[in-house]
Amino acid sequence: MLKGLYVAHMGMVNEQNRMDILTNNLANASTVGFKKEGSTSQAFDDILTVKIKDASVGTQNVQRTGINNPGVKIGKNYTDFTQGSFRITDNIYDLALSGDGFFALEYTNKAGETSVKYTRAGQFTLNKEGFLVNQDGDYVLDVNDKRIQIDTLKDAAIAKNGLITQEGREIAQIKVVDFEDYDYLEKYGETYYTPMEGAKTKEATAEVNSGYLEMSNVQTVSEMVNLISITRAYESNQKIIQTYDESLGIAVSQLGKVQ
Repeated sequence: MLKGLYVAHMGMVNEQNRMDILTNNLANASTVGFKKEGSTSQAFDDILTVKIKDASVGTQNVQRTGINNPGVKIGKNYTDFTQGSFRITDNIYDLALSGDGFFALEYTNKAGETSVKYTRAGQFTLNKEGFLVNQDGDYVLDVNDKRIQIDTLKDAAIAKNGLITQEGREIAQIKVVDFEDYDYLEKYGETYYTPMEGAKTKEATAEVNSGYLEMSNVQTVSEMVNLISITRAYESNQKIIQTYDESLGIAVSQLGKVQ
């Protein structure tokens, strides 16, 4: 009888995981370069229940008693890398990638350690030294993995291939990287990605669009529909547990009562 409690409990845990991911998507629906996440569910392997060391079948024997289905468990979470819509800003240093690829940024953590992170969020600007950075102050890298410094007193132009020019002079070319398998990318924060061991880069086909920003690919209406579905599924499992609780209460307080 108690097996149903465990099955309903695992159902609630699975729906809670889906809810956490969905609410994070909704919270970042307006975040530049954000890629929505999703989750999968999978069934536990059916377990063949057996009697072991049971006097009724002999302590040396094993008897099969049937199939036990333990319910659902949390599967793999994934990221949807579908390209988001573009928003026109007319700011030359706002960049959006059309196609597959990522900007490379030099990231510094609180301990002062630097590493390269990858992102689709191209909301860049120039700092007081003229370096091209994002809103967190992380440096945009060029094809030689160097920081990009631009003369703040001169107008600049950024071509589709990421080449930055000022008054006809080439300054640097923005690095755009793509990966053979996005399963080897680990999410870091909201819009950063870190390549894991085994990740292989390849030539990016993405074009750099100056004066645009790639917005989140979260579809708010679709996420709200999923929110209702998840809530109802969670409540259904909750009601099952309440029903079991009431039944157990009757079994303990009434069925075993001596008249």
